[in-house]
Amino acid sequence: MVGAAVAIAFRVPPRAIGLILAFGAGTLISALTFELTEDAYAEGGADAVAIGLALGALTFFAGDWLVDHRGGEMRMSQMGEQSEGSPKALLLGAILDGIPESAVIGLTLISGDGVGLPVVAAVFLSNFPEGLSSSAGLRAAGWPNAKVLGVWSLVALVCAVSAGLGYGLLEGAGGNTTGLINAFAAGAVLTMLADVMFPEAIRNGGKTAGLVTALGFAVAFLLTTLD
Repeated sequence: MVGAAVAIAFRVPPRAIGLILAFGAGTLISALTFELTEDAYAEGGADAVAIGLALGALTFFAGDWLVDHRGGEMRMSQMGEQSEGSPKALLLGAILDGIPESAVIGLTLISGDGVGLPVVAAVFLSNFPEGLSSSAGLRAAGWPNAKVLGVWSLVALVCAVSAGLGYGLLEGAGGNTTGLINAFAAGAVLTMLADVMFPEAIRNGGKTAGLVTALGFAVAFLLTTLD
């Protein structure tokens, strides 16, 4: 929603969006490494990690393939390509990207130590540029501001419900179950990074995107040490 509001109020250069995407991708790599996969191994062992990563990656790949073939393959672009795609596919793609990340926020509450700051920061920093770039593209395609904000309101609602379910359905679950779910989310997020975020970051941000990704990883790691 914040990204959508910024896109409506200002014209953000494509290069800036690409670099923001790269930074967000770096934070997500750190989160899925130190908050998801590491915890999954501690709770469920190597088998839970292997199975969860595979299932998460395959699930996101299948969903992303469906979204792409229905016109949502440019959902992170601000160049107006959405005019040729399906609005339903754009919405589905945004929800597909957000559900595993949001569910992870709920999972971090299960330990009883409160929500994990690094995960929240990583999810925010990765979703802000998606909302910004997609909203700019929708406006370029002729969508009214109210409709753009309505779409992202629905996405935010679905992701909030996912976070709640991530906590409510898994509270009290055994180590193998939570380990498997953590690894599943890590596999889905990792596939999303490779298939969706990195291509758009490099497309708009150029080679500098690699350096900014490393910066995002470093910042998120430092947040992990403070959590």
